[in-house]
Amino acid sequence: MDLSTPHPAPAPAADGKPDPRSFKTFAEFYPFYLTEHSNRTCRRLHFVGSTLSLVCLAMLVATGKPQYLLYGLLCGYGFAWVGHFGFEKNKPASFKRPLYSFIGDWAMYKDLWTGKVPF
Repeated sequence: MDLSTPHPAPAPAADGKPDPRSFKTFAEFYPFYLTEHSNRTCRRLHFVGSTLSLVCLAMLVATGKPQYLLYGLLCGYGFAWVGHFGFEKNKPASFKRPLYSFIGDWAMYKDLWTGKVPF
């Protein structure tokens, strides 16, 4: 997916920010997603939560115990929501655009690993 192609920004909502539901493609959504993760601590909490979620997924596969799916969800969303409410001071986009936000979490995770987004 080419994120470098410019897309017109959706009309802003009353608070001046675009409504996450207004994006038609993930390529349009991802730059907005990154602006919602401008706080370094928030990004780091997302990274920790995503890493722990992967550990839980590995434990699910290794043990076959379904509770690791719940643990993974709690780790991923728990760390992310602490980052948003406690540090970023915004509401997670997952409340309005859950699929794009989930994809955005993993795109940012990759971009943090590769240095495209500062850790």
